[in-house]
Order: sequence, then C-alpha cells, then structure tokens
Amino acid sequence: MNPTAPTQPKKSKVNIGSISLLLIGTSLISQVLGFLRTKLVNGNFPPTGRGSTDAYFAAFTIPDLFFFTLAAGALGVAFMPILADHLQQNDRKGVWELSTSLLNLLAILMAIVGVIMFVFAHPIVHLVAPKLSPDQLNNAASIMRLVAFNPLLFTISGILTSVQQTMGRFFFYAIAPLFYNASIIASIFIFRHNIGLVGLGVGAAVGAVLQLIVVVIGTSRLDFHYRPHINWQSPDFRTILRNLPPRSLDQGIDQIGNVVETRIASTIGSGAISYYNNAFTLSTAPILLIGTAISTAAFPRLNQRLSQGRPDLFRQDFLAVLRVMIWISAPLVVACFFARGYLARLIFTRDNAQIAIIFGFLTVAIFFRIIYAIVSRWFYAQKDTKTPLFVSIFTIGLNIFLAYSLSRPTSYGLEGLALAQSITAVVEVFVLGLIMIKRDPKLFDLAFLNGVSKIVSVTGFTIVAGFIAVSFYPLTSGDQGFFVLGSKLTFISLVIFSVHIALSALFGLEEVRPFFVRIRRIVIKPFRSL
Repeated sequence: MNPTAPTQPKKSKVNIGSISLLLIGTSLISQVLGFLRTKLVNGNFPPTGRGSTDAYFAAFTIPDLFFFTLAAGALGVAFMPILADHLQQNDRKGVWELSTSLLNLLAILMAIVGVIMFVFAHPIVHLVAPKLSPDQLNNAASIMRLVAFNPLLFTISGILTSVQQTMGRFFFYAIAPLFYNASIIASIFIFRHNIGLVGLGVGAAVGAVLQLIVVVIGTSRLDFHYRPHINWQSPDFRTILRNLPPRSLDQGIDQIGNVVETRIASTIGSGAISYYNNAFTLSTAPILLIGTAISTAAFPRLNQRLSQGRPDLFRQDFLAVLRVMIWISAPLVVACFFARGYLARLIFTRDNAQIAIIFGFLTVAIFFRIIYAIVSRWFYAQKDTKTPLFVSIFTIGLNIFLAYSLSRPTSYGLEGLALAQSITAVVEVFVLGLIMIKRDPKLFDLAFLNGVSKIVSVTGFTIVAGFIAVSFYPLTSGDQGFFVLGSKLTFISLVIFSVHIALSALFGLEEVRPFFVRIRRIVIKPFRSL
C-alpha cells in the first residue's frame, strides 16, 4: 500500500434518509418485479408433473448458495470498512488496488465453482432434491448449467458496488437488480412454448450479464483503475481475506439451511418445493425492502463514525436506525400476517391455502430477519465478522434440527419448515443482542428502551386494527384477479399503517416526525408557488 499524503478529509455527503428512500424505492420495484416473475412462473408452468416448477426452484438452490455466500452482503461487510479507512485518508489508489486484487482472486475461485456446477449439475441437483422425477431432474440440471456462472458475475458486481457504496454512490447499485428480474420475466414469454421451463435459465443468465453491465457503467464514473494483479503483500488485503471467510461462511451456513429445507420439501411430496419457495419468496420481499435497504444505506455511515474515532456517534446512529427499522417493520409484519391469504392468492392462484399457512408461520421470521440486518452490521462495522459466524453456526444447527423434527408427518409437515425458520430467527437476534450488551452495557439506554416500549404499545393497537379490517373485508372463495384482491389488500394495509402512524404521533414517537414533515412539504409547497 502506498497511500498518498493525507489531506483534510472531505465531509461525507452521504444522507442516510435519502439513500434509504432510493434503496427502498428501487427495492420495492425489484420486489414487484420479483413477485410478478414468480406469479408468471406459477401461471405458465405447473407445480407438479413433468414440467413442474419444483425443478426450477431446485436448480437455483446451489447457485444461490454461492451468490448469497459472496455477492449478497459478504463482500460489503468484509470489504467496505477497510475501504472506508482508505477513503478517510483520501487514498483512492489504495481503494483501487484493494478492489482489483480482491476482484481478481474471487473471479478465479468463482470461475472454478462455475465449471464444477456446469460439469456436475445432474448429481448436484439429485443431491439437493432426490425425489424429483427423471424429467424434472433433467430440467433442473439444464437450468443449473445455464446459471452456473451467475455467481461469478454477481461476485464481480458485488465488489464494484461495494466500492460505489463506500464512495456514497448508490444509484447503479440500486437499479442493477431490476434488469435481472426483467430478463427472467421476458424469458417466460419468449421460451414458454418452445424450450419451456429451461428457458428461465436462459433469462437468468442474460439477466446476470445485464446487471453486471449496469454496475460497470456506474463504476466508470468513479474513474476506477483495474489492474490484472493480486497484491498479496498488502496488509489491508490480508485483513480483508481474514474477514471475508467468517462472513461468507455465515451467509453460506444460512443457505445450507435452505438446501436442507429444499431436500426435506422434496421428500414431503410433489409440489412441496414450489409451495414452500413461493411462501419464502413472499417473506423475503419485506426483509429486502426494509432490512437490507436501510441497513445498506446506514452501513457506510457507521463505518465512517468508527474511522473518525467517534464511537459515541456510532452508537447514536446505530440506535436511531434500529428504532426506525423496528417502527417500520412492526406494521409491515402485522399487514403480512392478516393479508397472508390475499398475498398467497395473488402470487399463486392454485393451492394458495397451503402457501398462506406457510407464510403465516414465516411472519415472525420476517420481523427478526429485518432486525438482524442492522444488528449484524453493528459487528461488521467493528471489523468483527467472527461473532455473527459463531452465532450462525449454532442457530443453523438449531434450524436443521427443528426443520427435521417439525416437518415430520406426525408434527407440522411442510409448515414445520417455516416454524423452524421463525424460531431460529428469534434465537439468533436474541443471542447477538446479549453479546452486544456484554460488550457495551450502555448501548441500549433508557431513551431507546422507552421508545421501543412505545412502539410495542402502538403495535398492539395496530394488530386490533388489522383484525377489524380483515373482518370487514374477508377473503372469499370468489375473490380472484388483481383488482379484487388488490383493492382488499390495499384497504387492509391502509387501515393498519394509518392507525400505526396516527398512534405513533399520539405517543410522541420521534420516528413519525419525518413522515409528517414530508407530507407537510408536499401539501404546502404547491400553495407557496401561487
């Protein structure tokens, strides 16, 4: 590392609120596209039989394992705190050197992984879903070969977007995933009458390339300098390599749980993989929309506070973000629970009752996975990737044990997988919280606890409002179509969120103030221009 002479660091222009709105907005669009993608897959391909969507969901299990292990967060939390230190010293040369070294190393590793998945797709799919029929197995293997190199493309994208986020650039990072979902949606209509289900693999492969192209365009604006070199001698590069495996293993262990769940679902019966994955897709939407978006926006600021030597501001910013996430996620989870039948019927017209039940069990997991997104970054900002890993090892073992126990025919069956997820999510956040208190006994101060208690009180009234709203607009057997279901879903959601916001203002919660400020600006601004 050859840092330039440090000058007075520029003040960060990162605005967590604005970035959060950008990420939530684009994440919402992405989730709508993802929802539409899943609905169209369900509408054009059967859940059982020769062209079953079981093959589609099973094919992505192992590629997703590598995607979530490296590209979906592991790079950022292991990589960005080191970049933040260099940026604080105005050492852009160090930023480029670390970025290209990591990019070259991981590109080689993920290329090898891609070759292995391409060559051994058939036995890998059989290992994940042993009860697929021969036709389904062939379809799944063909799809896996088409997406075998997607983890490589996502990893490159992940490194480049980590650089962009560290420098306060979030736009291209935010819009890139939209192209991935749009490509798969297009492939449904292009290939459904010729190569069928396998065409979805073509759409996913093209989508990964388009996503990378968008990310590269965003990087070009930063004058990124690529070098075909790995600087093994850099102490910071070696630090990244030490921090990366724990976080990668942390997320990888979670994905191992998904692989186990897919295997268990395949033994329960035909269509079980599709039903569970549909419910799981519904559950991941709010986690990405709130948990990932807000914590991603806040992470550079948390890194910056520690780089500045201001642990007091680090604690203050962390608690503020945590309270906001609790306040937003509470009514969202209430809405998900009461509207579970409406959502299930929207995404899957056939056999939606079982999907609704599974999703109902997953609503507890939604809340705690959202909270985990920012709690884990409390550790990552302090360059501690090992503690979340050790906790994940314990909780994934618990999850696998509970999944096998609760999914037995004499227990909850397929719904037991969702129940295991929720129990594990609660335990994981609780254990991490205890560790945080031990390290910083003053972290959760009286003001924070008082605010959370008010949010809990408000949520109690929100639950009652949700129950009353569903009673007025119950789901009937004749409710079909987007407009009928959408109108009822909108009504229930509006009642829940309106009550939550109104009572939050009554209880004096500070989280509601920005909402009213923005509403006031929207309402008053047109009159000021007259």
